[in-house]
Amino acid sequence: MAREFVDFVTGAEVIIHNAEFDVEFLDLELARARLGRLADHVAKVTDTLEFARELHPGRKNTLDALCERYFINNAHRTLHGALLDAQLLAECYLAMTRGQESLAMELETPAAAAAAAVLLQVDLKNLIVVPALPDEVALHEQYLDAMEKERKAPSLWRKLMAN
Repeated sequence: MAREFVDFVTGAEVIIHNAEFDVEFLDLELARARLGRLADHVAKVTDTLEFARELHPGRKNTLDALCERYFINNAHRTLHGALLDAQLLAECYLAMTRGQESLAMELETPAAAAAAAVLLQVDLKNLIVVPALPDEVALHEQYLDAMEKERKAPSLWRKLMAN
């Protein structure tokens, strides 16, 4: 069974919530099977708990908390189960990464750029503006920083606000 697992993950990026905890167990089991450590087989281990802590500092970042934060239905999760947890984590990870590459590519097409320009030509005279609180602004800036760090490019929001 350990050999099948190693064959499955070899060369892959493995995404784990609270990786430090799980990798320790995986390393022990792989050592028992004389297969080395997980790091010997995978290209990368991404810890979604660390990522969630960067995105949401000071907040609860358990899998259940992430499901609630990103509106992912986990009502059927009464116990921890590897397959169900993996499915929920996949949805949380996609929500946390926000699919920025696809958004950026779509907005960089001429048609999408024209549509964005039309949206910026809204009559603002009758618009009711509720300003963000200072802590909300700070969280937004942290989110943009994390997104830009991962994408290695400025966000569309900051590009538009610079104009």
